[in-house]
Amino acid sequence: MRLFIAINFNEATRARLISLRDELRRKAANGRFSAPENLHLTIVFLGECDAKQATGAMAAMDTVDLEPLVVTIDRVGRFRRDGGDVWWAGVRNDEPLLNLYRDLTDKLTSVGFDLEKRKYSPHITLGREVLTKDPPGEIVPFSETVSVIELMKSEHIRGKLTYTVIHEKVCDMCK
Repeated sequence: MRLFIAINFNEATRARLISLRDELRRKAANGRFSAPENLHLTIVFLGECDAKQATGAMAAMDTVDLEPLVVTIDRVGRFRRDGGDVWWAGVRNDEPLLNLYRDLTDKLTSVGFDLEKRKYSPHITLGREVLTKDPPGEIVPFSETVSVIELMKSEHIRGKLTYTVIHEKVCDMCK
């Protein structure tokens, strides 16, 4: 199973992200654009995992001290790639989000995960292989308070990329 730990958004935030994605789609000559139900913020990418690793990831998530945190989306940008760029909505790198990321990566490493070493760059992918001459524009920042993180399984079902929640951690004070 291909797994990652993510924040999924409420309908209001998802609608704003869809609007950003659709604006990008109108300007693009080409691209593969994220399905509305797939718009999420990855906290930690785990990659291909077996059942034992999935159980370890769930246990690590359950030990994280999760408090409600504000996720603010404040910009649009892109990672340049040959054949088209990856466009994203950028998430402000606030301390509570960074602390959650550090806590998760520490706990996952302690149960045997070998995680990516690159700097955490929180973003929501809007499209891949996007070809457009327009540069990223300014956006009005918007926020959501989140209190749940989810272990997600990524798979192709009938040719469609599908993300399924297989475990969740609800903030301790929210139960």
